Amino acid sequence: MGLLALDTRFPRPPGDLGRGDAWGVPVLRRVVARAAPSAIVRPAAGADLDTVLPPFVQAARELAQAGVQAITTSCGFLVLAQQRLQEALPVPVVTSSLLLLPQCLQHERRVGVLTIDDRSLGEAHLLAAGVPRDRLADVVVQGVAPAGHFASSILGDRATLDLARAAGDVVAAALALRQRDAGLRTVVLECTNMPPYRQAVEAATGLRTLCLLDHPVLRALAGAAGRQ
Repeated sequence: MGLLALDTRFPRPPGDLGRGDAWGVPVLRRVVARAAPSAIVRPAAGADLDTVLPPFVQAARELAQAGVQAITTSCGFLVLAQQRLQEALPVPVVTSSLLLLPQCLQHERRVGVLTIDDRSLGEAHLLAAGVPRDRLADVVVQGVAPAGHFASSILGDRATLDLARAAGDVVAAALALRQRDAGLRTVVLECTNMPPYRQAVEAATGLRTLCLLDHPVLRALAGAAGRQ
């Protein structure tokens, strides 16, 4: 599997999907130079996909040429590049856990999303993930505290990360989401840095908690590797 990773220095604890060992399958990892988390999540005024995309396409083509069977990324906000990357590559591309939403919405009235920044995650991201326009209101998006430890450490690309404080931020956001809609059954973790806290979210909320690992293409690849 190929992994397009942002250019970061923040610690990635076990289970963080920017780590190659989180996937249960051999991973080729390519860091996209100067692709900082804040630049992808909160692009500067005037920045657009045409500005951001070329180095990702180049790195993805290198991965495809190296023989990977599928390509994913370390940032759910890259769902905006899903169509363009897939059109440029001969292997399946799964940019974001948000791509799970259409299938979830086939079976559930509403689905929750936990994101690192709910002020930046908008309709464009959901539409790029394949959410039908008439179901946009059925996706309940909740962000972690903008000034909290988790968001500040990741988006600020800090050199240290307190796992207990980060977990507390993610769980608090999940509880806020649960309180907003008591009928929710499922939450999707947009951020690939959240899976280390997945079990804590499930324990605190009782919600089925999905992440990029659960995408059928990537799950099948990991399953095939496990059978070899």
